Amino acid sequence: MYIDPTFRFYASILALIWAGYFAVKWRGEARNLAIKKAAEEAGLTEPHSLHPLIDPVTCLGCGACARACPEGDTLGLIDGKAHLIEPTRCLGHGACAAACPTKSITLVFGTAARGIDLPQIGPDFQSNVPGIFIAGELGGMGLIRNAVEQGRQAVESICKRVNRDAANQLDLIVVGAGPAGLAAALAAKQHGLRYTVIEQDDLGGAVFKYPRNKVVMTAPAVLPIVGQISFRRTTKEALLQFWREVESSQKLNVHYHERVERVEPHGDGFSVHTNNRVMRAASVLLAIGRRGTPRRLNVPGEDSSKVVYQLIDAEQYRGRNVLVVGGGDSALEAACVIAEQLGTCVALSYRGDAFSRARQVNRENAEKMARNRRLQIMLQSEVKAIGDNTVDVEWKGGRATLPNDAVIICAGGQLPTEFLKQAGIWMETKFGTR
Repeated sequence: MYIDPTFRFYASILALIWAGYFAVKWRGEARNLAIKKAAEEAGLTEPHSLHPLIDPVTCLGCGACARACPEGDTLGLIDGKAHLIEPTRCLGHGACAAACPTKSITLVFGTAARGIDLPQIGPDFQSNVPGIFIAGELGGMGLIRNAVEQGRQAVESICKRVNRDAANQLDLIVVGAGPAGLAAALAAKQHGLRYTVIEQDDLGGAVFKYPRNKVVMTAPAVLPIVGQISFRRTTKEALLQFWREVESSQKLNVHYHERVERVEPHGDGFSVHTNNRVMRAASVLLAIGRRGTPRRLNVPGEDSSKVVYQLIDAEQYRGRNVLVVGGGDSALEAACVIAEQLGTCVALSYRGDAFSRARQVNRENAEKMARNRRLQIMLQSEVKAIGDNTVDVEWKGGRATLPNDAVIICAGGQLPTEFLKQAGIWMETKFGTR
């Protein structure tokens, strides 16, 4: 049968193009499958917070979600469908859902294996108690950009409740001066609300407690009055300096080192009781963290002055024997930055068999420090007692006694459950739901 040479030429070119396409596709999918299997074998299968749930029926396999994710190697195509291939990388940006052309991605909290407790919040950021709103980390949004946006949107909702005739109370009390609280303060000022911000610690909330020179990853966001901010990779100090300049230039009404102890209904608003006064407001915005009170080990010697629950300055541990306890990002970051100090001897104790709650960059740093003999990693271990110059750790079926000058416990914190319960706020456990 005669075949036109021109047709044969173009058919060959087309065949080469398709062969190249499928070769690249198969190579990429094989790589994604290897990443997914490695994460499963390491026990790194649980996302930290908000993450994508992908409907395989409607997923086109176009890869738009993977390309949109700023974290890289979080999402990938396997067998022509999108998968969460390295769940612990996911930070809840939500760019994947926005990029999906078929709306096949739903952003959810928790998984079937591990639930997450969150307060009930409506689309207007109002809790089940009318007049009490929640924004930021307490509501499950840990990213700075998301917290900023929630703080702004919550105030938009609060503006609808304002009664200008109520002269004996504020329009709004914001609890917490982290990104959500400061964005809310700016929005309140922009809308002319009578407001104040109460912060039990210092400017920046959880950011203030980061170790010195910690690299902070964020994303562009829009602040009321200020406008667009474009931090992507910066340090704790630079970010805090930016917030200080904003606070100063806008003359925000923030009261530091004052702790809100309870919130009670009062007339058409609320009485907010702090450790030194009582204020009244029509609305309350809780922009506080999820950690609340640091989680204790409850072992002998934990009340020693050498035991702390956060790292501020790694240099103070130079030349000392230090034990860091925990398996999350804060624990790995603390252990690595202390291990970099001259003459330190650092051990990292964690009761789990993998650092499943930590980001990959922190896991890689810890593994590198361990290979270079700068850090001793003690998985499946448990602190049993803290002495004056030692610490006892149960590890590998026995009991190890380590020389010790300082213990840093980074075991997370307990939700402010009692505070929320007293205010009448309902909690619910999310198992892969929104």
